[in-house]
Amino acid sequence: MDKQKILIADDEPGVRLLVSRMLEEEYIVLEAADGEEAIDIAIGQQPALILMDLMMPKMDGYTACFRIKSDEATKGIKVVILTAIGHELNKKYAKEMNADGYITKPFTHESLVVEMRRLLESS
Repeated sequence: MDKQKILIADDEPGVRLLVSRMLEEEYIVLEAADGEEAIDIAIGQQPALILMDLMMPKMDGYTACFRIKSDEATKGIKVVILTAIGHELNKKYAKEMNADGYITKPFTHESLVVEMRRLLESS
C-alpha cells in the first residue's frame, strides 16, 4: 500500500520535526511554515490530511483551513487543528472553519495517530 501524505503546517521548526519523526514511518510527511505555504502544498501535493497550527505568520490556521475547505480542488483533504490553545470557543470556531478535528498541544504520539487514523479511515 502506498503511504499517505500528511502535511504539517506549523511555524515552529521544532514542532514540525517532532511530528515528522512521529509519523515518518507510516506516512510521507510534508511541511509548511505558514498558512499560505500550507495552501500551496495542499493544492500541489493533495495530502490526505493536514495538521494545522492556528497561530502562524502570513496567514493563520483558521484562514488557511477555511480556504482549503472552500476550494473545490482541496475540500476533501482532512484538516486537524493542532494547537496549544484548547479553549472551547476556539474549538467551536475551528468547526465553523470546517476543520475535521482538533488536537491540543502537548499531545502524545498515540493520541495524534489515533485521531489521524479515525479521520483517514472515515474518508
